[in-house]
Amino acid sequence: MHKYLAGERLLTEIDFARLSNLRGVQLPSELVDTLESPDLVPSREIPSDIVTMYSQVTIEDLASKKQQKLTLCYPGDAEPHLGFISVLSPVGASLLGQRVGAIARWRKPNGDTCSAEIVTLLFQPEASGDYTT
Repeated sequence: MHKYLAGERLLTEIDFARLSNLRGVQLPSELVDTLESPDLVPSREIPSDIVTMYSQVTIEDLASKKQQKLTLCYPGDAEPHLGFISVLSPVGASLLGQRVGAIARWRKPNGDTCSAEIVTLLFQPEASGDYTT
């Protein structure tokens, strides 16, 4: 049985492989750090409260208390105005592998720090039986 430690990132083996194979893309430093020492599990064993690729989450900005619904996706599927956030964006990289209740932190292009709590996981592909998305 996997023991999840506070602060660690948990990734599915498929997400890790696909992200590691992105070619010609500058990965954000937070994502590079996550991929350098991942805690990997098979898709069928990922806890249902962990943000994986194509998970849909509600986050709450800690400063404004504004909630936002986001879907974590690959760069080619990103449509920020519709809430589809690339895993290569600062927000996306900060969400991957986090557990509901965790605080995601990232920097805006102007250098300001943002933080938001992952309030709910509305959809996770693996929890619905999709182990290949």
